Amino acid sequence: MWGDAEVARYIGGTPSTRGEAWGRLHRYVGHWALLDYGYWTVRERASDRFVGEVGFADFRRGLGPAFDDHPECGWALAPWAQGNGFATEAILGALDWAVLNLQADRTVCMIHPDNQASFKVAAKCGFRPFAESTMEGAPTVLCERGLSA
Repeated sequence: MWGDAEVARYIGGTPSTRGEAWGRLHRYVGHWALLDYGYWTVRERASDRFVGEVGFADFRRGLGPAFDDHPECGWALAPWAQGNGFATEAILGALDWAVLNLQADRTVCMIHPDNQASFKVAAKCGFRPFAESTMEGAPTVLCERGLSA
């Protein structure tokens, strides 16, 4: 999935090599081992087909305490799965898990300003923009959502 230009379009802009995708998987496993949270694989129920990934991370992005001090929610879907409601369903499920399992009062996410599809999903899931920034030279919008039982 991470080697697909459409997936990478708003997430760094460059498709990942096999080695970079392998390193991403190691970071995901490390999150679970060190922080007791991380990313899940999303699969279609009917076919068990790979849909994408959703979860929480602490990437230490250097964007300041309003962002870096909170679990970062993220999602990426295979192109075939985009626009079918998978992202919203998976994120809402992850957020339900977060309310019960994360020791946090809010979660954050970042979205490229041109990624209107992700803004729609984020809004459906309760995220609201709170700042504009740059990440690795590219503009980004920082969003937040409270976590409460």
